[in-house]
Amino acid sequence: MRTSDIEVHDDAPLGTLADVALALNDPRATRADLTGNKAAALARAAGARLPVLPGFVVLPAGTAHRGRDLHECWRELSDEGRTPLVVRSSSAAEDTADSSMAGRFASVLDVRGWDAFREALRTVRASGEGHLAVLVQPLLRSRVGGVLFGADPVAGRTDRLRLSAVPGGPDRLVGGALPGTDLTLTPHGRPVAPGAAGGPLLTGAELRRLAALARRARRLFGGPQDIEFGFAEHGGRLWLFQSRPITAMAARPPRGARLLGPGPIAETLPGVLRPLEEDLWVVPMAHGLATALDLAGAAPRRTLRGVPVVTTVGGRAVADLALLGLVPPRRGLAARLNPGPPLRRLRAAWRVGRLRVVLPQLATALQADVDRQLAEAPAPAGLTPAALVSALRWSRATLVALHAQEALAGALLAEDRPGGGAAAALAALHHGRAEGLTDAQLTAARPEVLALVPPSLTEPLRLPDRGAAGTGPGTGTLGTREALRLRIRWVHAFQVAVVREAAVRSVGAERMALLRWPELLSVTRGGPPPADLAQRRPPRDGPPLPDAFRLGEGGVVIALPAAGPQAGQGVSGGRVLGVAWDGTDEPPRDAVLVTRTLDPALAPLLPRLTGLVAQTGSSLSHLALLARELGLAVVTGAAGAVDRFPPGTPVLLDGATGEVTATGPAADAAAEVRP
Repeated sequence: MRTSDIEVHDDAPLGTLADVALALNDPRATRADLTGNKAAALARAAGARLPVLPGFVVLPAGTAHRGRDLHECWRELSDEGRTPLVVRSSSAAEDTADSSMAGRFASVLDVRGWDAFREALRTVRASGEGHLAVLVQPLLRSRVGGVLFGADPVAGRTDRLRLSAVPGGPDRLVGGALPGTDLTLTPHGRPVAPGAAGGPLLTGAELRRLAALARRARRLFGGPQDIEFGFAEHGGRLWLFQSRPITAMAARPPRGARLLGPGPIAETLPGVLRPLEEDLWVVPMAHGLATALDLAGAAPRRTLRGVPVVTTVGGRAVADLALLGLVPPRRGLAARLNPGPPLRRLRAAWRVGRLRVVLPQLATALQADVDRQLAEAPAPAGLTPAALVSALRWSRATLVALHAQEALAGALLAEDRPGGGAAAALAALHHGRAEGLTDAQLTAARPEVLALVPPSLTEPLRLPDRGAAGTGPGTGTLGTREALRLRIRWVHAFQVAVVREAAVRSVGAERMALLRWPELLSVTRGGPPPADLAQRRPPRDGPPLPDAFRLGEGGVVIALPAAGPQAGQGVSGGRVLGVAWDGTDEPPRDAVLVTRTLDPALAPLLPRLTGLVAQTGSSLSHLALLARELGLAVVTGAAGAVDRFPPGTPVLLDGATGEVTATGPAADAAAEVRP
């Protein structure tokens, strides 16, 4: 076939015989600026002898380049119209390392005849407003096809392959028509899950061929690839239909990342904390618990010095669950042979024995000292700046001792008295409400009611409307641990009063809560506030943290997978609160679209969403890929989601674990609906 000397100019009509094509084996076809990323990648793959179907690229309309005559290219590739073709977009804007734009432009399958080909060319070009190249290849009848990722983008692992396959061509998978058979593979094609295999779709030999293709593509393009493939219906040959960089890899925790969670810490500090609240309440708690763990021999001192037992993530207090003994220890051979833990426990045994005897007396003395100090403390308004600083220092040191003894009491002492701080607080609240006392009067007369509300530097104190009937135990009859916990809350309240007084004299309560501990002491003494204080902002009040999670790069929360018959598959990370929406009418604020499948037609709705829940659909489909690029939380395989979460239902969605639950007043009603 001869080379044409045609030059195409800006005024050339769309899809005319003036269009120029380049064969995929033409060296110029590897230029992405000329043929688009999709065609350029296939041209490079073909040059590297990867299994690429023959084809040609129709250059963008208005491009001045010499090439082959379009009609002759069509005649040769289609065998005079007897072989059906596939006509697809190939834009320089799609299939990049940052954005796949998956499914954004049109593709036309099973194109037969010259007139149908011309119409398909117009359709594809129109989807990109005419400014894109068009890739043309024969239509392959596939026995099985799908998508193969040279890494696991959902788990963020580069040492795993992620595969989803369907009967027929990959278009049925990426278009959301079928959910596909999903497998996670080793780099050499072995299924990771014990006993898993390709089932009736793929044999072990075919899985190994796919893994080899992924390795070759990775070497060629310099990184793991998102590959569309198909095994021919006749002969079973493997063909590569598309190769592009993997976008939006999920975060992965580094090796040895700690297992964190709210645990029992949320009982004391359930909400989002300001920076000064973290320094006033979380830091002393961490030091106190570390002291208790050290005395009990529960953790090595090197570990306790290196990592805080309690810290904050997104302003919420969390604990190291392993240090608190809330997760089982590792039982590997190295752990069994390690002499450190038994020796540490042996050295601590005598201390623990003595602590059991003396702890009640120590706790009683500490409680008496706290009660005396609080009773004798003058009103903060009458304190000098130096006295305010002294009060703050005393309160912080006292919290360390209270937290240490409270933790030891919980671990070593059996409570010998009925009831607890909450029961006493509810009884006091009931009697106070019956007497008509205001919140301020009630907290002054019955301070045990403070156990019912968390501390806050900025929020006004609001007690519940009513408490439980009954007398309840008084504070003097509480067990050791409960009495210590109550004193912790009283010291919190004392700190709030002192800090608010210091704020009145300086920067105000809202700004004061954005300071750190050293800055608080400086401002309280009369020093100037930090220069950037006006630009500081409090942490955002987001969804609650998972019960157990690890932190990835950049502080990303990576939760443990959800379990249960209705748990879905996490597709795109993120933990969000939103409102269920069915896609009709105007979306609510923080809309979570709940649908039956990942239909590519939903793509225009994605920028308006907070999250997406689908009953079926592949994590490797076009819509899932776009959602990951947009940072949306997405869950697929959520059984009965459309019925369980009708429009307007508040939902908690975790795109990493697959957790989808109804929250708020609608939770009970939604829980009654079963698919």
